[in-house]
Amino acid sequence: MTFRQALALPRTNLVVAGVLIMLLGNFMFALNDAMGKWLVASYSVGQVLFVRSVGAFIVLAPMIARQGIAPLVRIEKPWLQALRVLLATADTAFFYAAVIYLPLADVMTFYMAAPIYIAALSHIFLGEKVGWRRWLAIAIGFCGVVIALRPSSSSLSLSSLFAVIGSVSFAVSMILGRRLRGTSDTALVTWQTVGALIMGFLLALGDWRPASGVDWSAMLLLGAVSGSAHMLITRALKLAPASTLAPFQYTLLLWSVVFGIVFFGDVPDKQLFVGSAIIILAGLFIFHRQKVVDGGSKPETVPRNVN
Repeated sequence: MTFRQALALPRTNLVVAGVLIMLLGNFMFALNDAMGKWLVASYSVGQVLFVRSVGAFIVLAPMIARQGIAPLVRIEKPWLQALRVLLATADTAFFYAAVIYLPLADVMTFYMAAPIYIAALSHIFLGEKVGWRRWLAIAIGFCGVVIALRPSSSSLSLSSLFAVIGSVSFAVSMILGRRLRGTSDTALVTWQTVGALIMGFLLALGDWRPASGVDWSAMLLLGAVSGSAHMLITRALKLAPASTLAPFQYTLLLWSVVFGIVFFGDVPDKQLFVGSAIIILAGLFIFHRQKVVDGGSKPETVPRNVN
């Protein structure tokens, strides 16, 4: 079914289609994360980032060919575009650095706090008014992050800090995406992928390792899977309201727990579950309040970028 045919369906069917596509996109993102964790156990973050970015162009190439090169060159606010690319690249690099030593569910918990960071930072960078209810939810959400972070001298790790820094980088890049909403999705993802390609190349210069054909294929597939997942989430947001889809983004955490247990034997502890529950409830409340404040208009959702 084409996108135009989908739009001809009744409104209820469109929402159902959007939810199903959102669930599929989140599954693919979680699969991408599990593949990335497996690969960075044997290869450097830079090497995985570089080859994965090459693989992403398998998905991007037809889209670039369809719209032409001109929209990629004539972009609004070049300096903000460059900053967004830098932060999005940092998000991906720190994510891979974190999952080298941390379970998938742990890292994903920090990334699930992105709506909380965005709500707080939007007040600073976008001048958006945030009422006391959302500030309270933001504070509670941060408490959830602290609980999941386990900030004791014996448990706080560099990998945990990588995950937090990566998730904050992701949140700021999303805010910049709002400022650059006039730029096409293809242009945003293309330049983001180019940034990751360059960063991966630089990081891999001193630690490039020979790989088997299977591993090379897996690294290329990593980019194709993440690129496809990003496009699925984008399509879902065109079929159903963001406020309807927002709760389903937390299935990423569920899949991360499942993949972590099945493929890596990582069983989350009670403290992580408590922190995750607090973060999810705070994030859902923030989405709800945004919808109320906007009078029912679509609030900003927070799909994962191409990690």
